[in-house]
Amino acid sequence: MADVLRSLRLGEVEDPARLCARALGAEGVALSLLVGADRTAEPLWHYPELSARFEELQFTLGEGPGPDAVRSGSPVLEPDLAWVRAERWPVLLPAARGLGVHGVCCFPLGIGAIRIGVLTVLCDGGRRLSQQQFTDATALTAVLTGALLDGDGRGGGVPGLGVVPESPSVLRRAVVHQATGMVSVQLEVSIQEALLRLRAYAYSSERPLRDIAADVVARRLRFDDDVSGPYSPDGGKG
Repeated sequence: MADVLRSLRLGEVEDPARLCARALGAEGVALSLLVGADRTAEPLWHYPELSARFEELQFTLGEGPGPDAVRSGSPVLEPDLAWVRAERWPVLLPAARGLGVHGVCCFPLGIGAIRIGVLTVLCDGGRRLSQQQFTDATALTAVLTGALLDGDGRGGGVPGLGVVPESPSVLRRAVVHQATGMVSVQLEVSIQEALLRLRAYAYSSERPLRDIAADVVARRLRFDDDVSGPYSPDGGKG
């Protein structure tokens, strides 16, 4: 891990997610940055694809170790999800098992009350997180936090961080921001309520939140009232 941290500081890493996962002895790693007024978790990099799918699952459901770590400002360590109480994350736990995710540890990025992101580490579920792994993950979080808070805004030259995204047009989840605003207008509710409606519909239809948002922005799906629910203006023909 010392070599990884040194390489990150010097900007000599071409695939930081893969390298960090190997150094941590983890099944996967994902880094997300909190952006916008609603502090949406914007994915920056991940390894392997399973990490990205789990991050998307947390984003769609709005529950899990990542959101909890951001809210509390403390690491959330659940290396074996089989031991987590069902009522803690009632929707996420069975969905995570369906993905093949057995354990997750999330470390918030920030200083004091400032939260800027979260590092998600996937575990194999067969063993506890060792003290060395915890120390390495904490050190990695500190370096990534410093990179993202770099005064010139360039992420300390760390490949995969680059310029911190500020404009919604460069965000991968910009479509969710747009759709949330549209649903807010359609239902005359707050932005927070609109996002909850989107998440609920995504979960009930078993589709990623990003896909539902894309349908709303393309006007293939509308949220007009609480009686008939969302519907397709074109009858679902596209």
